Amino acid sequence: MRRPPGLRAGDRIALIAPGSPFDRTVFDRGLDELRALGFTPVFEPSVFERRKYVAGPAEGRANAFASAWADPSIAGVLAVRGGYGSAQVLPWLDAERMRAGCKVLLGCSDVTALLSYVTTRCGLVGFHGPMLVHLAAGDDGYDRTSLLGQLTGAHPYGELAADGLEVLKRGRARG
Repeated sequence: MRRPPGLRAGDRIALIAPGSPFDRTVFDRGLDELRALGFTPVFEPSVFERRKYVAGPAEGRANAFASAWADPSIAGVLAVRGGYGSAQVLPWLDAERMRAGCKVLLGCSDVTALLSYVTTRCGLVGFHGPMLVHLAAGDDGYDRTSLLGQLTGAHPYGELAADGLEVLKRGRARG
């Protein structure tokens, strides 16, 4: 699996809305926090679309994600928030094209569908962590030191040790 290069101050982070719509005031506070972390947020106007309970049509949300991923000036992609609609974008994605890029993808909750996609279909590391709505809450929404350490590579994750674990039932599983 390939890990993306660490982010640096000034790097451009694309904001996407793969699932549910969001409150504009929270979005703006999240932008301020992302800038305070040293990054440059960028987004397409389509990030503000709404279609009932999702942030626009699935194909449009997928295209925004794919466009950000393919843009060489973008170092990372951050979900504004999760939501049921995140899984709806998967059929529109092209794993072969995405495999060519390797950048930070950060999100959680229903964005786990996208994280799983880049991991299983593209062989890339994704980061399960706070979204823009969490950054908007400042120190109450996430741990700044931990997040920056992981995203910049200053405190890279290591292999998780299974020391002290006991096997309850041996066997193989699949599916």
